[in-house]
Amino acid sequence: MRKLFICAAMLLGLGACTTKESMDSKLLTNLDTTQEPGTDFFQYATGGWQNANPMTDEYSRYGQFDALREKSKEQLKDLVLEQAAQKSEPGSNAQKVGDLYNIVMDSTRRNAEGTAPVKRYMDEVASLKTKGEIIPLLARNYRVGIGGFFGTYIGTDIMDSNSNQLGIYQGGTSLPEKEYYSDTDENSANIRAKYQEYIVNMFKLHGFTAEEAQQKMNAVMAIETRLAAKHLSRVERRNPLNSYHKMTYAELKNTVPGIDWDTYYSILGIEGIETVNLAHPEAIKEVAAIIDDTPMDNLKAYLEWKVIRSTSNELSDALEAETFAFYGTVLSGKKVQQPRWKRALDAVNGSLGDIIGELYVAKHFPPAAKERMTQLVKNLQVALGERIDAQEWMSAETKKAAHEKLNTFTVKIGYPDKWDDYSKLTIDPTMSYADICRSMSEFGWQKHIDEKWGKPVDREEWHMTPQTVNAYYNPTTNEICFPAGILQYPFFDMEEDDAFNYGAIGVVIGHEMTHGFDDQGRQFDKDGNFANWWTDEDAAKFNERTQVIVDFFDKIEVLPGLNANGKLTLGENIADHGGLMIAMQAFKNATKDNPLPIIGGFTPEQRFYLSYSGVWAGHVRDEEIRNLTKSDVHSLSRWRVNGTLPHIDDWYTAFGITEESPMFVPAEERLKIW
Repeated sequence: MRKLFICAAMLLGLGACTTKESMDSKLLTNLDTTQEPGTDFFQYATGGWQNANPMTDEYSRYGQFDALREKSKEQLKDLVLEQAAQKSEPGSNAQKVGDLYNIVMDSTRRNAEGTAPVKRYMDEVASLKTKGEIIPLLARNYRVGIGGFFGTYIGTDIMDSNSNQLGIYQGGTSLPEKEYYSDTDENSANIRAKYQEYIVNMFKLHGFTAEEAQQKMNAVMAIETRLAAKHLSRVERRNPLNSYHKMTYAELKNTVPGIDWDTYYSILGIEGIETVNLAHPEAIKEVAAIIDDTPMDNLKAYLEWKVIRSTSNELSDALEAETFAFYGTVLSGKKVQQPRWKRALDAVNGSLGDIIGELYVAKHFPPAAKERMTQLVKNLQVALGERIDAQEWMSAETKKAAHEKLNTFTVKIGYPDKWDDYSKLTIDPTMSYADICRSMSEFGWQKHIDEKWGKPVDREEWHMTPQTVNAYYNPTTNEICFPAGILQYPFFDMEEDDAFNYGAIGVVIGHEMTHGFDDQGRQFDKDGNFANWWTDEDAAKFNERTQVIVDFFDKIEVLPGLNANGKLTLGENIADHGGLMIAMQAFKNATKDNPLPIIGGFTPEQRFYLSYSGVWAGHVRDEEIRNLTKSDVHSLSRWRVNGTLPHIDDWYTAFGITEESPMFVPAEERLKIW
């Protein structure tokens, strides 16, 4: 205990406590020293880890993030099994957790029930006689977690960050992004063909003949393809204004008259509507057009498909396996499903996250860790302030506003001050798993309305559970959040020195802070409102500078014939760059009076960059590379190293990278920001 306490002090910049042995065991073994740093730094820094940690068949990608998530799953499994094994009082949190886990694990019962638990939802669709009955059905289904043509929500008004508003957004498709329906390359065409096979097979498993299933699939594909054509792309949705079209409720009815909005929202339980954000007008107009001009039988086939797809992992093994075969194998390249206990654990964790989180924090996250992380965040805030001041391209006026935003960051660490209340949720072990899912979805929807409709934004709300291995920045509350789950090795290690910790968790903190100043976050002010606090000249300079990283990533070939998408990943790439710049500044501040020694032949600066790179160690299958390149705003792990470090001047100095090195980027072509 004494050693941990001393090392915590070192983390705050009071000196170094790492031994050569701990450095060797936790960082040096990640290396592939047969590779030159300037040729492929990702392989150099992580090749040893990859060799020691091969990807198993259940993964489409496997890296340090996944390894930590596996560790967390084992921790959560112990907590859940403890609840499942005991005789608990009906209605207690322990009863809910234990019974839900046992129900998901009971494959014998689920296989015996087959599709019977959702037959009434299929029958409701089959019994539709007029198109006027479709909207009420959509609303009833939406309440219980069955998808439809579009989605609705209550969330922050970006122009008035203290107020919640009603919103309507595009939806109704089942492939990850709109491009899957229209791209003509061989891989996209193959995915569409496999998707059509999946639809046919799922209809057949629900009792339809092969001929009926084929006809229904054709109807589904025609409707989803029309929907996708009117959707905004992921790149377009990165511009907040593209998804903001606030209007009066009367204007909504005039804009999309083909949908009975009064009936829809009355069934959803939302009354007294004055204004609404029609986030994606063209997509919602297309929904009305589809309902109007599509034959009733085709509409019913589509609505049946939404029931089938929404419940596909709640019924028999055969349905779950068919779904995995497409979404797991075809789209992502996974070879086998995860063990049932992991799937059951994910179901419990996803539905009862705060119950699990409270147990997790009590056992695995001591209060002292929260205090130490709080101080580290403060160190990074100071460093970001220094980086703002160092920007020669930014005017004093914009710098002043940037400091104001930085100084008003809300910092959330570890776990929330208040936990969600599940007392009104019933988990009845006599019900089928699918019926329990409907009950949990309706509980969640009603909770959503009760907590948000007609109420101000709750700035204490967390958007991740404490056990989540991740972090986030929320522009409308100007907050950064670091759940307890990520505050472990390889991100945070009390036995390592500042070089390691600032290179890992320090960059994560800096990354989330930078999101407040990336191409999206910079458009929100210190109060979380969408507002321009930049001079026009500074905004133009920012866009000119960040175009450098767009162009750089656009040229990266991630697979033969497939390039990265610099526009899609711009915000995350800026945040990676800023995170490195800020964390290195904070590291230098922390160690200026007590310089760290060379350990294992590596300088402190070298260990900083090795620590950062080690976080991204991992494997990824080709199928998942294609999927992520189309749909993920984050660059692939390899390129979060090899695409980001060549734009950091200090990295060249640390490793002696010269013009002869393949990774060398001329100074005038590097990203220069923050």
